Amino acid sequence: MSADEPAAEERAADERSADPTRLICPRVPLGRTTAWTTRLAFGAAGIGNLYSAVTDEDAHRTLATAWDRGIRSFDTAPHYGLGLSERRLGAFLRDRPRDTYTVSTKIGRLLVPDADATGDDLANGFAVPATHRRVWDFGADGIRRGLEASLERLGLDRVDIVYLHDPDDHADQALREAYPALERLRTEGVVRAIGVGMNQTAVPTRFVTETDIDVVLLAGRYTLLDRSGLAELLPAAHRRGVSVVAGGVFNSGLLADPRPGATYDYAAAPPETVARALRLWEICERHGVPLRAAAARFPLRHPAVAGVLLGLRSAAEATDAADMLAREIPEALWDELRTSGSGANP
Repeated sequence: MSADEPAAEERAADERSADPTRLICPRVPLGRTTAWTTRLAFGAAGIGNLYSAVTDEDAHRTLATAWDRGIRSFDTAPHYGLGLSERRLGAFLRDRPRDTYTVSTKIGRLLVPDADATGDDLANGFAVPATHRRVWDFGADGIRRGLEASLERLGLDRVDIVYLHDPDDHADQALREAYPALERLRTEGVVRAIGVGMNQTAVPTRFVTETDIDVVLLAGRYTLLDRSGLAELLPAAHRRGVSVVAGGVFNSGLLADPRPGATYDYAAAPPETVARALRLWEICERHGVPLRAAAARFPLRHPAVAGVLLGLRSAAEATDAADMLAREIPEALWDELRTSGSGANP
């Protein structure tokens, strides 16, 4: 048993004894800052027309349903629909009291108008007209310009959390130039918390150990199928008081709907990975728990994890996400997952 497990077990017992809606609604601090997240946060890539179009009305309905279920933390990025996600989120939040919700956005990609562009942006995953091109910029000036543009699209005077977005191929510049710029923005009170959002662990671990960031948005690397975040990143974050928000908990689909042909990390899932997911599904079925509920709750058992971020694109998905996170899960299920040889160690 690791040093972190007793604390996780104690928290799990506390969760089981409490009102299940408490898992979604409380404000969980991020690091040592005044920023916070609700246990379930809204991932807004879907309302930026990820893969297929969503109407303005459906996007609003999705956000309204999430709000009604107690979700008060919303994550977006310029990348999502070439700014469409930010604009739709800002329009929804405009008439709501500013201190009742938190918004995170991301920087590192500037949106530059492209008068010669034609067609759509589906090559980058979004069903929107290709009116802009993305330009990587992790320089200090690019960080400020990117945040200013995001605030304009959101129609807000501030955001709560800013993440450096996928600096995989720009890690040294991000550490050398972007991070100090973010630190200044935090000192000036322009943002309350700063961090990095990625779907790998090596670069976020460098940020946790070499800088004074507050939060890591970790996508797909602490799930029932991929626990690579547990090797270095999560223990380092816990030691240094850095919060983790877990995204990609379904590994892009397989843990939500385990079947041949499902996607795993945005590609067709290998047969052996499908078999592992189906084994997890069988265990959950025996305990009367949907696999997606266990997948959503699993990251919260680690003491470094402050919340889970789920991408939502419809009112039905928002309702299901809230139901799954609030669902009571017997400790016997976690015990069997731990001893089953399925690859999970909750």
